[in-house]
Amino acid sequence: MDLKGKCALVTGSSRGIGRAVAITLAGYGADIALNDIADSEHRNSEAAATVVEQIVEAGGNAAYFEADVCDYEGVKGMVGAVRDRFGKVDILVNNAAILKDKTLKKMSVEEWNAVIQVNLSGVFNCSKAVVEQMTENQWGRIVNLASISGQIGFFGQTNYSASKAGVIGFTKALAREVAAKGVTVNGVAPGIVETEMAQLIPQQVREDFLRQIPIKRFAQPEEIAEVIAFLVSDKAAYLTGQVIHVNGGWYM
Repeated sequence: MDLKGKCALVTGSSRGIGRAVAITLAGYGADIALNDIADSEHRNSEAAATVVEQIVEAGGNAAYFEADVCDYEGVKGMVGAVRDRFGKVDILVNNAAILKDKTLKKMSVEEWNAVIQVNLSGVFNCSKAVVEQMTENQWGRIVNLASISGQIGFFGQTNYSASKAGVIGFTKALAREVAAKGVTVNGVAPGIVETEMAQLIPQQVREDFLRQIPIKRFAQPEEIAEVIAFLVSDKAAYLTGQVIHVNGGWYM
């Protein structure tokens, strides 16, 4: 797969799946715009700087753009800055997401709204900010990170499951709107991926989940990233409105 001459904006890319996606797409030749939100201890900025350094040392081209995907005006400003730096945005990977797990009985309105804002409204904000240019250019790739949680639902994740189910519906609807303009929109729905977030799962729950997965292990971030790399390449030009299940056979 050759992504030379393409610019990819990857949200939430300072760590985890987003980091793996940024490094993988850079390896196929894409210029990479990393994104994450500011945090009080500057951990995201420092982690993103490390990813940029790794890509540049490998011969790639990357830069970090700080923005909150919940803030549409901030997202527009970020996309403008990416265009100033790289000329355009050809590929958008909507990866930014948060968890605030609780049963509905114990979940606050703030915890519900926060997850919906980042995981679903963030996808809207970023997609809206780039889709006009993509359709004008008659070429674009949008990949949205869904989740197995949005397909089967998990205990204590009404907010997260709803947000990811919403991402799936958004993906299918937008795919219909822009297909004739040379833009494809697809989703990737991972199961559990070995990231920092997955390390928070209690050991007993991990063991229970593993018993349900035919392949008997969780995914590596790079395995998700390679699926995304295919979806944003010319090899997937006839594939749109699809959600690829990357979950070891957990949900089929």
